[in-house]
Parts: sequence; structure tokens; C-alpha cells
Amino acid sequence: MTKPASHAKLLLATAALLSAPVCHAEDPPERGSLAIKYLDYFDKQPGTDRIRVKATAIGLVAPISPEWSMTATATTDGISGASPAFHNSAITKMNDRRNAGDAAFTRYFSNSSATFGLNYSKESDYISKGVSLQSAFSSEDRNTTWTAGIGVSNDTIDSNNKVARNERKHVTDLLVGVTQVLTPVDIIQFNLGMSRATGYLSDPYKVFDKRPDKQSNTFTTRWNHHLDQLDASTRFSYRYYSDDWSIKSHTFGLEYAQSLSDGWSVTPMLRVYSQSAAKFYVDAGPIDFPFPPNPPEGAEFYSEDQRLSAYGARTYGIKLSKNLGDDWVIDFKYEKYEQRGDWRLFGDGSKGLLPFQARSYQIGLSRAF
Repeated sequence: MTKPASHAKLLLATAALLSAPVCHAEDPPERGSLAIKYLDYFDKQPGTDRIRVKATAIGLVAPISPEWSMTATATTDGISGASPAFHNSAITKMNDRRNAGDAAFTRYFSNSSATFGLNYSKESDYISKGVSLQSAFSSEDRNTTWTAGIGVSNDTIDSNNKVARNERKHVTDLLVGVTQVLTPVDIIQFNLGMSRATGYLSDPYKVFDKRPDKQSNTFTTRWNHHLDQLDASTRFSYRYYSDDWSIKSHTFGLEYAQSLSDGWSVTPMLRVYSQSAAKFYVDAGPIDFPFPPNPPEGAEFYSEDQRLSAYGARTYGIKLSKNLGDDWVIDFKYEKYEQRGDWRLFGDGSKGLLPFQARSYQIGLSRAF
């Protein structure tokens, strides 16, 4: 199900991970760490303040023995505001709270590792349970690492408006990848992902929304380059996504991490996103406003969700970090997100879309032990 606060939850998931560098997964952590992140997210459309999310995530990384480690994250967030007014001016007030947790245990071998994970999330209308398994294998010189993983989730939907009652959704994700050290200052990564979602994928909070099962594929590449003379790093990323709903998307990312004096660092970032529309997306024109258009006669599947339209988006952000001695780190991150139909790359955007904006800031504190 596509929830009204999906943009916020994507940001929150990023916050809960706490960090995801390109690294060798078969190396056990030398020290443990405890981190807390606070996220404040807010989005709006013209003349309408929509969703506000305030969330706290606590993350733990702990070596258990020379061969074992564990990671765990606990997240709670409060969501308030109104459902999106995409093709019509009517919005519905809503409040919700989500509590989520995940844990993973990793066993290390001489040139490989295996990780088993569990996750659980509960809202008033949505419960998600999942398990995952991932393995990593390295070459003798540790310059090449291959990874493979599988994840399975089973969700239950009971919408507050009574449209969906005890509906089920099942998702299976597969991942294969390789990380290669090219030079002492360059590391590159390639990942292929495949996903199959079946069951109830519609949004019960939309007037016209009925979606089929979905098969999707992703290709992701990252390149990290360290600039010795500047004591800085550049991080490039690209992600291509396609599914059998006819959505194809491109995501370009760039970060520049600059170390400063007295333990400070600054990281500006830019992300550009573009996607085509789902084949069953029902577009709206000025003649329809403020009412939602009817689906085509005889259509088996249809949706007026703006997130399934053809559009482009841009995210600008900056992160400041400060080392407080050898054990403590504090950081602050700000991002601004904007979405427009005419910002789509490689084609025309959907017509009749209302502009969409969001901003978030995140404060974090971590301690190594």
C-alpha cells in the first residue's frame, strides 16, 4: 500500500540506518557504537500544509565476539496532518503513530560473512513483518567483495476508512552485488536488485485506486573517490529502476564530504530523480479540477496517485558533523525536496499535477565504545 507519508518514511528509513558506507561486510567492527537520530519532516502543496512527521531512531552496533556482531534499530514516529490533495482539493485529516524495530546478527569467517535479520513495524492500519539473509565473500587480497541476499516481508492492511479489511501483501527481494577497490583512493560498487510484490497493493485512501501485482528490477552503482590533498571525498551514485507497471526511473546522486579543522566536516549533496508514469495512471487536466477524473471505461486497473505519474524531483541538502573527542560525534542534516511534472527527464511529465515540496532536518549523536 502506498501511504500518504511515503516520502517521510523513506527519509526515516535512511535515518534509522544511521550510515551505509561502501565497505567490506566481512570485516567485524572493532568497536561498538550507540547512536540516536531525531527527524522532523514537513511537506506541503499550494495553499495546503500536509504531513508532519517527528521521529526518533536509536541504533546499536555491538561486537559480541571476534566472530559475531549484532546491529539493532528502534524507531518511533508520530504522523499528523492531511492526506494528499493530488487531483482534487479535498483532504482528510489524519494522525498516526508508527513503532518499528529491526535486528541483525552477523557471523564472520576468514574471507566471508553471513547476516540474518528480522524487522517489525506497526501502525494503526498497517503491520509489516520481515526476515532477511545476506552473505558476503571476498577475494584473498580483499580488493573484491561479492554479496548476495534475500528478504521476505508479509504485511497486513486494515485501513482506518474500512475499505481494506485484513488484506495481505507479500514482497520478496533479491540482491546481488560486487564491490571493487580500484586504487588506494577509489572504490566502486554495482548492485542488481529484483523484487516481486503480490496481494493488496492498492491505496485504500484514494477514491479510484486498484493496482495489480508488481515485478521490479533495479541497478545501482556507486563510486567513492578520496582527494588526498584536500582531505575530502566525492561520492557519485546512479540508480535505474523499472517495473511491469511501466514505471522507469533514474536517480543521480552527488555528495562532497570535506574535512575541516577542529573535528568538523561538511557534506553538501544533490539528488536528481525522474520517472515515467504507470501504464494505468489516470492523468487529470484543468477541466477536471477540483474533482477526480473517472477511470477509463472497462479499465481493470487504475490509479490517480501522483506518485505514479511522470515527474521529476530535486533534493538539495547539507550535513554538518563534529567529532567531540575520540568517542563522540554530533551531526545535523537538512534536506529540501521539490517535485514537478515538467521536471521529468527523457520525456514529458504528466499534466495537471500540483507542485509538491518537502523539507526535513535531522539531528544525531553517537558514541563509540
